[in-house]
Amino acid sequence: MRYVDEFRDPAKAKFLLKEIDSLTRRVMAGRDRPVSIMEVCGGHTHSIFRYGIEKMLPADIELVHGPGCPVCVLPMGRVDDCVALAEMPDAIFATFGDAMRVPGSRKSLLGAKADGADVRMVYSPLDALQLARENPRKEVVFFGLGFETTMPSTALTVIQAAVEEIINFSLFCNHITIIPTIKAILDSPGMQLDGFLGPGHVSMVIGVAPYDFIAEAYGKPLVVAGFEPLDVLHSIWMVIRQIAEGRSEVENQYRRIAPQEGNAKSLAAVAEVFELREFFEWRGLGSIDHSGVRIRDAYAAYDAERKFPVPAVRIADPKSCQCGEVLKGVIKPWQCKVFGKACKPETPLGALMVSSEGACAAWYQYGDLDSVARKVEVT
Repeated sequence: MRYVDEFRDPAKAKFLLKEIDSLTRRVMAGRDRPVSIMEVCGGHTHSIFRYGIEKMLPADIELVHGPGCPVCVLPMGRVDDCVALAEMPDAIFATFGDAMRVPGSRKSLLGAKADGADVRMVYSPLDALQLARENPRKEVVFFGLGFETTMPSTALTVIQAAVEEIINFSLFCNHITIIPTIKAILDSPGMQLDGFLGPGHVSMVIGVAPYDFIAEAYGKPLVVAGFEPLDVLHSIWMVIRQIAEGRSEVENQYRRIAPQEGNAKSLAAVAEVFELREFFEWRGLGSIDHSGVRIRDAYAAYDAERKFPVPAVRIADPKSCQCGEVLKGVIKPWQCKVFGKACKPETPLGALMVSSEGACAAWYQYGDLDSVARKVEVT
C-alpha cells in the first residue's frame, strides 16, 4: 500500500475484524478469562482510542495500555529537577512541548515559565543547540526525553556541540530504554498478559531482534505494529493467530519501516554518547535496572547533572492519582478515582492526562464519558 487511505479501508477492516472474531472463538474454548494484549507504545494507545478500535473487537479481547509514553513515566522528582535547572540565573531551559505541563511537586515547567523562568519549547535538540549559539552568555539546557526513538537525534546533537566546542550547551538526560521495561512488566506479580503489540517507532532504531527473549523466555507472542487502523487490526490478528496456533514468536507487521537488525548509524551514535545507568526510576513502576541512559565520561562537559547542582529528590505521586495502576494495566483510566473530576487535560494531576499519548488523555478525548459516568453511578 502507498497511500494513507489504503490503511483506513473500511472493507479491509471488516474482513480483519471477522477473522479476529473467528480466531478469538477458537482461543476462548476452555478459557475463563479474556485474551489480554498490551500495546506497549503510547502511539498505539492513541490510535486505538482515536479510531475506536477497542470497541470494534470481540468482548473477549482486552487491550492493556502499557508504559510506552515517555512523558507519562517521568517521575515527579525529575520534573522538580527540570524546574530547578530552568530557574537558574542566566539559563534557558529547552524542552518538547508535551513535557511542559507535567506536574512536579511545586509546579510544572509551564508554571516555572509563568513565574519568570526562560523555558522554551523546541521541536528538536538541534533547536536547543541553535539557542546556545545565539545566546553565548546563557546556559542552555536541553531536556532529553524519550525511548530509543529520540536518543539518536539527542546523541548527534551532543556530538555536534563537541565538534563546534559550544560550551554553554548541556543535556539533562532522561532517555529510557524499552527492553528492561517490558521485562519488568512480565516479571510483575499477578500480571496476566497473552501477547504484545511491539512499538513501531522504537523498532525503527533498535530493530526487531531485541524482542526475541519475550517469545523464547516468557512464551508470549509479540508483533511489531504500525500506527494506522489497519496496521493495528492486522497486528492484533497476527497475535491472536499465534495464540490460536500455539505459537510464541516475534513477528514484524511494520516491515515497511522497522528493520530486523535496527539502524546501524543511529545505534552507533547512541553508543558513542550514552551508557546504561545502573537503574532509573519510573512513575508508577518504581526503579528498573538498566532502564535509562546517562552521558559517557567522554562527553561529561555536556551533562547537566554534572555541570549544575540538581536536587535529585524522589517525590511520591499524590495518593489520589492512580497513574501507576493504569500504566501497569491493573485498572482502566476511567477507573481512577480522580479521572474526569479533579484530573482533566486542563488541570492534570498525573502525567497520563498530559501527553496526547497518555492513556488517560486519550480516553478523555475519545472515550465514552457518558458511559463512564453511568458505570461510576452504579458502583
